[in-house]
Amino acid sequence: MRKAAKFEKVSFAIFSENGTKEVYDEIKLPKRATAKSAGYDFFAPTAISVAPHETVTVATGIRALMPDSWCLMIFPRSGLGFKYKLRLNNTVGIIDADYAGSDNEGHVFIRMTNESDKPLEIPQGSAFAQGIFVQYLLTEDDDATATRNGGLGSTSPTGQEK
Repeated sequence: MRKAAKFEKVSFAIFSENGTKEVYDEIKLPKRATAKSAGYDFFAPTAISVAPHETVTVATGIRALMPDSWCLMIFPRSGLGFKYKLRLNNTVGIIDADYAGSDNEGHVFIRMTNESDKPLEIPQGSAFAQGIFVQYLLTEDDDATATRNGGLGSTSPTGQEK
């Protein structure tokens, strides 16, 4: 199997906007659970409590480095989706290859909602989301030349997502 990407922690200076040095030191890099798993499990940097119908945003402390023409797709863990109707607020997170070079070092945030009627408790260090690296193709007439200069929503042509 070809290896083309890797995970790193963002710097503490970036993470400190969302967490403490103790939390930062305990961050685990995403990892596959089995040799044939497609997804890399993202682990909760702290305990996460999500009340019924509540939305939370998790600052993972993680960035993904990958070649051009690749992206990282983020999904909730299957079991959490079945048991808690846990969903990502953007349905599927797409992390572009150039996001790692953005102002926030490509810090991956995962925003999710518990759509069930029961509270969800995710212990610190437990897998709660998964990421799959995907190579994509371009159309023959593609002419995109802009470069990223910011973090989340920075590729929006209208600037409404900033």
